[in-house]
Amino acid sequence: AAKPPGLLQQVGMAGSAAVITVSFIHPIDVIKTRIQISAEYGKLGMFGTASRVVGNEGVLALWKGVNAAWLREASYTSLRLGLYEPCKVAFGCTTPETTTFLKKFAAGSAAGALGSLAGNPFDVLKTKMMASEGGQASIMKTGSELLKNQGIGGFYRGIDSNIARAMVLNGTKMAVYDQAKGYVVAVSGWERKSLLTTFFSAVCAGFFMTCTVSPFDMIRTRLMNQPSDAKIYNNAVDCMVKIATQEGPLTFWRGFLPIWSRFAPTTTLQLVIFEQLRALMGMESL
Repeated sequence: AAKPPGLLQQVGMAGSAAVITVSFIHPIDVIKTRIQISAEYGKLGMFGTASRVVGNEGVLALWKGVNAAWLREASYTSLRLGLYEPCKVAFGCTTPETTTFLKKFAAGSAAGALGSLAGNPFDVLKTKMMASEGGQASIMKTGSELLKNQGIGGFYRGIDSNIARAMVLNGTKMAVYDQAKGYVVAVSGWERKSLLTTFFSAVCAGFFMTCTVSPFDMIRTRLMNQPSDAKIYNNAVDCMVKIATQEGPLTFWRGFLPIWSRFAPTTTLQLVIFEQLRALMGMESL
């Protein structure tokens, strides 16, 4: 029988999977952020935005803020992915009969909220660095300017929307992934630990994540990317109301394609690598 995974093992493996994944996916995140903060980029679309960024700032601009992204993944994703199974047990998911979709969603949401608290400062830095046009932004310079202009609170700008986003994102991701695995196994006859089962379940989770998370992602990006010397939005609710009334409700799903283009491979790679690392450690599949 597979040995029960230790908490540090789970968090460590989740962080490793996340850091490897983000190194490949980061350019899509840069494009997505540019589209969300600028109507001009929004009109250009994914490929037009990528072309302009590369043309004006060079190819390396697509990896702006990747060092902050590594720190974010090592803190935020390691916890939201690594704490899912312990949270499931805490919510009473001990047998197939007691393991409901709502409990899975609650476990994913709780893990997401805890991860978000740890990762928010790096999230703010990453968003600012990705949005900056011109030369390569330094993480130390971005951080010191933020501290000088806004104090410690600047690193927790958008914390309310970020926690809400993380809860919806991780709740959807882990619950849909967990649930989809059962359906894929039942329909295909593959083993639960099969790479194909993991792949198709993760792709399914990536699509539903994009549908539920896009509005929260838009609000979080706008809040985090406010000018350091000005406040356009007071909080997440104020931001939501202003976007809906001034730009229309569909604005919340602006950038849906780049978000999905990022979520689908990110979710798939993260979960595939995480599951393979679990197998190497002699642990059961999620």
